[in-house]
Formats: sequence, C-alpha cells, structure tokens
Amino acid sequence: MNRETFSKLRAKLGKTQKALATLLGVSLKAVQSYEQGWRPIPIHVERQLYFLLVNQRRSGRVKRQDCWTLKKCGQKKECPAWEFQAGHLCWFLSGTRCQCAEDKTWKDKIATCRECDALTSLL
Repeated sequence: MNRETFSKLRAKLGKTQKALATLLGVSLKAVQSYEQGWRPIPIHVERQLYFLLVNQRRSGRVKRQDCWTLKKCGQKKECPAWEFQAGHLCWFLSGTRCQCAEDKTWKDKIATCRECDALTSLL
C-alpha cells in the first residue's frame, strides 16, 4: 500500500489521523509518517485498515459477495473462507485455497489480493 491509498482510505473511513491511529493501535506519529511517505505501511496495518473499511456501517453499501462465487472456485470445501463463512474476508484469512494465493507468503498474498475483485468490490 502506498501513502496516497492510505490517505484515501482514511478519508473514506471519515477518521482523523488521531482517531485512525487509535483504531489501528499505532501512534499518531506513525499515521502521519505513513501519509507523508516517511515510513512504509506495515502489512498488518494495511490488513487492519481493509478490515475496518469492509465492516464499516454505511448506507448504500455494496452487497458482499463470497470469493467462491466471484472466482467460481472448485476448492471451496477445503478453504478456511468457506469453513468460516467468510468469503468476503478471504483476503484477511491465511491459508485460503484459491490459486492466486495458495502457498504464498502473507506479503505476496496481500499483493495479489489488492487487485482481486473479492476485496476491491468492497472498498
């Protein structure tokens, strides 16, 4: 995640830098540093930011679609997203079975998920 995306998503949440820092469990200085590009945004912070956005109460919200429907998955019964009925959170879970994320490190998985409709359709 780059600094522009981070700032855009904070604005989408409608949070001040201080309020977002509290939600993410980081310091105000960290949020300021992410937005200025002085510090890279850690993967766990990015993951938590997506989680907050996807679960934010909004009117006119996009209907959540399960990843196995979007991807026409044939492996869903072996996947944690199916097991926990979290098809809209597949990007959040480790060990998902889709071909684009299977056997990848978390850093590689989230890089793929940033481009996937299962996440982008929710943001």
